[in-house]
Amino acid sequence: MKSLMILVAGPYRSGTNDDPELIRANVKLMTTVSLELFRMGHLPVMGEWFALPLIEEAGSKQIGDEAFNEIFHPISVKLIDHCDAVLRIGGSSSGADQMIKVGREKGKIIFLNKRDIPPVNT
Repeated sequence: MKSLMILVAGPYRSGTNDDPELIRANVKLMTTVSLELFRMGHLPVMGEWFALPLIEEAGSKQIGDEAFNEIFHPISVKLIDHCDAVLRIGGSSSGADQMIKVGREKGKIIFLNKRDIPPVNT
């Protein structure tokens, strides 16, 4: 298998009541899985890596405000255009589910389990 660029889609805010510690735990899970994908030979990406610095630069004062909503999910949707695949991880998340839906619509490879992703042939 060749190396794939894989969007890691999981909960960010879902189930957290916007508690910063719970959000950090969600991001940690996505980051941990991203490192595992990298070590398998793939190029992982997370929408958060692109969105959060831009949200801050746009002057967002809190999660869910206008600047946050302008950027957070839309940037991940745009990122899918550049990815080969989307991996859905974690629990309930309408945003992550949206990334799977968009990925399917765009003909991307969809993984619902990391174990289904083969390592890169070296």
